[in-house]
Amino acid sequence: MSNAQPVRGTHDLLFDDMLRHRHVEERAFAVAKRYGYGEIATPIFEFTEVFTRTLGVTSDVVTKEMYTFETKGGESITLRPEGTAGVARAFISGGLAQQTPLKFFYRGPMFRHERPQKGRQRQFHQIGIELLGVAGPQADVESIAIGHHILTELDLTGAITLEINSLGDPESRAAYRDVLVNFLSARKEKLSAESLDRLERNPMRILDSKDPGDREAVAEAPRLSEYLNETSRGFFDKVKDGLAAHGIAYKVSPALVRGLDYYCHTAFEFTTDALGAQGTVMAGGRYDGLIGQMGGPATPGIGWAAGIERLSMLLKAAPEAPRPIALIPVSEAEEPNVFALAAKLRKAGFIVDVGYSGNMKKRMNRADKIKAVAAIIIGGDEARDSTATLRDFVSGAQKTISQNELEAALAAYKP
Repeated sequence: MSNAQPVRGTHDLLFDDMLRHRHVEERAFAVAKRYGYGEIATPIFEFTEVFTRTLGVTSDVVTKEMYTFETKGGESITLRPEGTAGVARAFISGGLAQQTPLKFFYRGPMFRHERPQKGRQRQFHQIGIELLGVAGPQADVESIAIGHHILTELDLTGAITLEINSLGDPESRAAYRDVLVNFLSARKEKLSAESLDRLERNPMRILDSKDPGDREAVAEAPRLSEYLNETSRGFFDKVKDGLAAHGIAYKVSPALVRGLDYYCHTAFEFTTDALGAQGTVMAGGRYDGLIGQMGGPATPGIGWAAGIERLSMLLKAAPEAPRPIALIPVSEAEEPNVFALAAKLRKAGFIVDVGYSGNMKKRMNRADKIKAVAAIIIGGDEARDSTATLRDFVSGAQKTISQNELEAALAAYKP
């Protein structure tokens, strides 16, 4: 093989990286389960329309970043760039409207063709939740609370800030849209070509632009908060009150917006300055219009997604791998007894390593290399008497013990 390297923008998960990755996933799912969330796994690819209809044909993801290809049957397929669209599609195709409220947790790889950099890969991994069928602000509070709880379990809240904003209801957004279009139309000469294209179709996305001219044009733009109606203000007040009741600190960020029309009310992000430019580690919001836009029944929804790679980079240390117990035959003659004992201990829940070859010294060196918590040594006398020499590497103690008593003697080392 001439180029035995991973494709640019992808990476292998090995050793400590894998331990960090799995730690984030498992801690997150453990927390989500406490709130009644079950796991969902959607296909890694969908019909392209699933994403063009949900992300918007003018979005950067659709126009620049999606991995789209045509099947042999002529169908357009896209590797998923995010998780919400697939969950919404599963809700529709599964006919789940009568089962709401539904709480889903997901995890897995996503794909975007963008410039690889720290915390950003072309194949990256996310965890996320979706709560479907609850229109009230308590759902917004719960979604944010779950995210905060997960970050707390990962011991990351000290490095992360919660930013929230209200996008208002459709009436408020429509009123603001008209004002924003009028404001930006008077400053067209400053707008990028991309933003000029969005001006009529998706003007709120201009507020997210990183182009210097666009940023100058929107610097003095009216704030969406100035156009919220009474219903929207009341909804946002209840979200803020709910966060206060949970003891979750936040700051209101008026510039935090979502450009697509199916978003409404609460938008939020957990951000950090510890990762350079890649400051957002978890982002979400309410999307009451999404499922209806996709052709399903009108269904309120809210959720968030978080990048596992970014969360992993913030962990203070890699979690320790469970330490195995080493089983060591003194000679080849004791191997049948050792293999039988290994099988028994594994069925009892212990992590057991049996070296494949080597003399006693070599096998003890292996036990040290794999950081075994203890060694069980079986020689001729032990095999005959159904005993074992148990060497505890934590306490330093060594004793001869009946093989039937090993499970009790090693109970503290069961993972």
